[in-house]
Amino acid sequence: MLYFLENNSFRVGIESLGAELQHFIKKDEELELIWTANPAVWASHAPNLFPIVGELPNQQYTYDEQTYTMERHGFARKKEFELIEEHHHKLVFQLEYDEETLAQYPFKFRLLVAYKLMDNRLEVTYQVLNEDTKTMWFSVGGHPGFNVPLYPNEQYSDYFLEFDQDETLRRHLIDENGLQTGETELIAEQSPVLPLKHEYFDKDAIILKNLNSERLVLASHTGPRRIVFEFEGFPYMGIWAKPGPSPYVCIEPWCGIASTTSDSGELQEKEGINELRPKQVFERTYSITVW
Repeated sequence: MLYFLENNSFRVGIESLGAELQHFIKKDEELELIWTANPAVWASHAPNLFPIVGELPNQQYTYDEQTYTMERHGFARKKEFELIEEHHHKLVFQLEYDEETLAQYPFKFRLLVAYKLMDNRLEVTYQVLNEDTKTMWFSVGGHPGFNVPLYPNEQYSDYFLEFDQDETLRRHLIDENGLQTGETELIAEQSPVLPLKHEYFDKDAIILKNLNSERLVLASHTGPRRIVFEFEGFPYMGIWAKPGPSPYVCIEPWCGIASTTSDSGELQEKEGINELRPKQVFERTYSITVW
């Protein structure tokens, strides 16, 4: 079911399946910022990633001497969430463990995804709650896609990402199975700007670690709109589009990352995995501001 937040300037739509952001519309222009999920290109808008980010070796991991199978990016994006709070400016969705999740992920959890619209800013907050009696290991992250270009008279190559600090961007390469190879490739050196190029995605996602920045801007040299993306507290960032002339870009803040080709397979040894003790709460927020 699709739910909406709305103010004088923007209309936001969130689908209960996956608690997925599907629309962020600037009303005076009827300008849709979120990727339209054309199934011929990429059939998602902005999936939420939990309880893993990225791929596992053979889509499997081991915990407490048992082996479990899980698809890339986890199961939350394909599960129906319950709307538990509804206000004129805020919606909160909840996913709880069930028999299906326990077969893939042996932890009792609650995952809350909250959307809060304030003027021209949308905040997306993840809360992970450990409802189990044992320590829980997990990853969580976002995967929002943005239409590029936004206007008919623009080209993909007009667009760029501008970080709030100079960055030496060294992408961490992944193989055909989505696993980190341990190899890196320099794509920008001591610059705040990364021009968007389709060819970057011939090698899958641009995976970045240890950024100095906690804010970046998606903008065009020719167009009026600027999308400001803030991601404090997310140690990893993915930038992705499907290879080819795909008319969008995903900006993905992650608390977690794909496994490596040398991964032991043990869940608690996975790079970027988060530890949450019983009854504790983990919270992170990213935001999208439109100018």
